[in-house]
Amino acid sequence: MVFYINSQKENSSKEIAYILKKCILHHPGRWSELIFLCIGTDRVTGDCLGPYIGQQLSHLDMKGIYVYGTLEQPVHALNLPEISRNIKSAHPDGLIIAIDASLGQKKHLGYVTIGSGALYPGAGVQKELPPVGDIHITGIVNIGGVLEQLTLQTTRLSTVISMADTITQGILCYTNALTCL
Repeated sequence: MVFYINSQKENSSKEIAYILKKCILHHPGRWSELIFLCIGTDRVTGDCLGPYIGQQLSHLDMKGIYVYGTLEQPVHALNLPEISRNIKSAHPDGLIIAIDASLGQKKHLGYVTIGSGALYPGAGVQKELPPVGDIHITGIVNIGGVLEQLTLQTTRLSTVISMADTITQGILCYTNALTCL
């Protein structure tokens, strides 16, 4: 099941924390580490959601939580398969939460989706990449349908940053690194 959260609502970060916790508690496997795999590139405005979130989360110093994909060291189409293998090798008991930008319908613009199961990165721009993650979080940054690559390149940075900040606050709320009011 996938949950849609309007990132512009007042309590959306608390809702993200709640849904994330629900997905993690319902994950069937045993895990001892939490891995945030933040996918995207800083070279395309609409695709920098993941690396920007990763950049913010990388400042966490919490035992058992690891972050892959930042603005300085992005995880993108060219290195995703290798990074995925490295994560599975370094963190065999890790629960992977994959985070990426996505394109969607106009009515869902600005929404965050959270769900159990793998993320299929690159699907919005017709790239075939391996599915990643046990849980996925996406931010719908623009409308899909035609000329997806151009759509991502012309996405407003303010839209991406606002949504990324909300997702990050939700994650921090979940990890108790931020007190949720």
